[in-house]
Amino acid sequence: MMIPVTNSPSDIRSAEARGGVHGAIAAASRKTGVDFSYLLGQAQIESGLRTDVRASTSSATGLYQFIDQSWLSVVKQHGQEHGIGWASDAIQRSSSGRLTVTDPAMRQAILDLRKNPEVASVMAAEHAADNKAVIEGRLGREANGTDLYMAHFLGVGGAVGFLSAMEDNPNRTAASLFPAAARSNRNIFFSRDGSAKSLADIYQRFSEKLGNGVQLAGNNSPGVAGRAAGPRLDTATLNRLELARINQDQVAEQNLLRPSPNNARLAYMMLASLGN
Repeated sequence: MMIPVTNSPSDIRSAEARGGVHGAIAAASRKTGVDFSYLLGQAQIESGLRTDVRASTSSATGLYQFIDQSWLSVVKQHGQEHGIGWASDAIQRSSSGRLTVTDPAMRQAILDLRKNPEVASVMAAEHAADNKAVIEGRLGREANGTDLYMAHFLGVGGAVGFLSAMEDNPNRTAASLFPAAARSNRNIFFSRDGSAKSLADIYQRFSEKLGNGVQLAGNNSPGVAGRAAGPRLDTATLNRLELARINQDQVAEQNLLRPSPNNARLAYMMLASLGN
């Protein structure tokens, strides 16, 4: 059973009627090939799996907390292939590069799609796939779930810079490379005593944060027996972190973007349960 993506503004239905947030994420995973556990964990972190959340400090809205310009960009790029060509066609790029929609009502309808779990999930999956391709092309290695979450946090260009710098020197202070992000996110870039965190420290925190999101969201999945497997660090990540943590115990290996049998089974069972 595939849950269809909405075809027009008037066709947006409630999450309950369409199988809920978990079902929407599972459908997006199957449609795009992006790992279910990564999408589930990201949604848990960003919104607590709530579709109508609006950030108080930015335009970030919805299940995956897309800001206005990022949302218009991904809809412009991928809307046609997922049944919302009307939205993609309405988005234009100005001479300055800013994405605009001439009709205010149409613009609001497109932005409101961020609150639709099916549209938000499939656009988040496409955005993750786009970022994965850029990271792998620039770094020459496979991107994992933590790499993708770094791209969500810093933008794909920032993530490439972060990951490249961490490969060269994981002990380097992150705030010195990303001063603007550090000013806006002091709790991420600095410890409680005010000391600056290293690139490896921040990467480790993001990995744990994503893992906790997967675990929490998986434990609360409706109609699925058992728990979603939490993410663990892959070998490449371990090698980088061990440069900063020589005495650290070995961490088990898993790449969030490589679908495991357990994750595939979880997504299948969830979709199957929606058809009952």
